[in-house]
Amino acid sequence: MERLAILGALHEEIADLLAAMDPGAAVHRIAMRDFHVGTLWGTPCVIALSRIGKVAAAATASIVIREFQVSRVIFTGLAGGLHPDVEVGDVVVAHSLMQHDMDARPLFGQHEIPLLGRVRFESDAELSKRLLDSAGDFVRGRAIEGAARAQARVHGGLIATGDVFVSHAEEALALRARLPDALCVEMEGAAMAQVCYESGIPFAVLRVISDRADHAAKTDFTAFLENVARVYTAGILAPLLKARAL
Repeated sequence: MERLAILGALHEEIADLLAAMDPGAAVHRIAMRDFHVGTLWGTPCVIALSRIGKVAAAATASIVIREFQVSRVIFTGLAGGLHPDVEVGDVVVAHSLMQHDMDARPLFGQHEIPLLGRVRFESDAELSKRLLDSAGDFVRGRAIEGAARAQARVHGGLIATGDVFVSHAEEALALRARLPDALCVEMEGAAMAQVCYESGIPFAVLRVISDRADHAAKTDFTAFLENVARVYTAGILAPLLKARAL
């Protein structure tokens, strides 16, 4: 039986998914994490809270792959916008991910993952395309209902990951200069992607832009997390799971 893993760094990002799981879902406690195993909108799933940061995300991805034999992994949550075309309320689906804080020079190139010989990890094209399409439908639907910016958009491209919450304009500008094609910045995706790559597991990353990675990031992120994050995640994933499209 194929099983999908859905991971998020904060409870609010996966709360509606947990609430929607069938009542018979089992909870397995491993390495201080709860893995909820059951059916979500008709699809066999494991849902887990990874916690924040690259180590936490990598550890959770490793456990869910080894212990629950999942066939694919989706990481979902919020991110700070980097690219000028990306605004608060937009959705980003990763085509690839990289660790912007990896720097083992002069032994290896900047951003290169030592001994893997690569900087970027490409997400599964089919899985990502389905997320992009569903996100587009969701954003358009909310705009029609007047619950989101009428111009909210969906983007596919590079996501940058690092163990730092970018909340100063100077930090964001430096990242934009170094990685001009990066759409947004977060703290887990590329670490999960590396584990999936090494394990041969297809993956995708879905992020909603909560802030612009500047001085207002903490306030914007907190408000968006509490009021919007869970709605986006469930709204985008539900149609795909109900249609057995993931």
